[in-house]
Amino acid sequence: MSALAATRRMRAGTLLREVMARPSGAIGVTLVTLHALMAIFSPLIVPYDYKAMAATLTLAEPSAAHWLGTDHLGRDVLSRVMLGGREALVITGIATPVAMLWGGLTGVWLGLRGGWPDEVAMRVVDAFLALPGILPLLVLITVFGTGGEVLLPTLAFFFGIPVIRVARAAAHEVVARDFVSAARARGHRPFDIVRREILPNVTDTLLVEGAMRWSWMLLGFSALSFLGFGVAPPRPDWGLMISDARVYMSLAPWGVIAPVLALSTLIIGINLTADALAKTLGLDRSRKAVI
Repeated sequence: MSALAATRRMRAGTLLREVMARPSGAIGVTLVTLHALMAIFSPLIVPYDYKAMAATLTLAEPSAAHWLGTDHLGRDVLSRVMLGGREALVITGIATPVAMLWGGLTGVWLGLRGGWPDEVAMRVVDAFLALPGILPLLVLITVFGTGGEVLLPTLAFFFGIPVIRVARAAAHEVVARDFVSAARARGHRPFDIVRREILPNVTDTLLVEGAMRWSWMLLGFSALSFLGFGVAPPRPDWGLMISDARVYMSLAPWGVIAPVLALSTLIIGINLTADALAKTLGLDRSRKAVI
């Protein structure tokens, strides 16, 4: 292991300990970790096959055999809730770093470059941000389909656009400093300035933004599933489960409450972690969020 890699690992470990030292961070990291472990190991520990239907057990109340009851097709709600976050976590867990990578690098480059490319790019960004959040997602998914190979790049693209503004604003603060002016005076290439001078000074901001972006992407993914444009049945997904069970809310509320609680605890965990991370890094999350 190189000295740089060892230093980065030590910093990551120290940062995690400092985040966990805060009550909000400890709760947030614990919730996210529990959901990640459930997504990994749930296929091995679910009590029933998520596709197994029982006509005699439709909308059955919670019992010793079915702790969270059954849905309108007689499927075990607990098994489906335990498996319901796997696809969302996998797709958004990959799409979020991709969104942060392309959006962050684009924003940093625009912050350094300035001029007409910056003006043109930001007007394009403003045009995208003026659209209702889910509308462009629905258009592309309607045209190209709802598989993971479509959802992943679509989410990564549209959720990366707001990152451009955050990265650009953070880069502007760094570009104004003397060490960047000195690097330019020495004739360093823009790529080297971005890599050596700007990125190390905006990484903390992008880490916090990435945590927030992940929670928003999870909500977007669940909203698509709720509307029928995400995970295809019979595969379990929290958004799809809520959509299917809401019709029977008055008869079997557990079918809605269980996936809502699962999704809510994951979103709360991510947001608590993001808050603790921002405080640990000395960042004003509310100020960064509105740029």
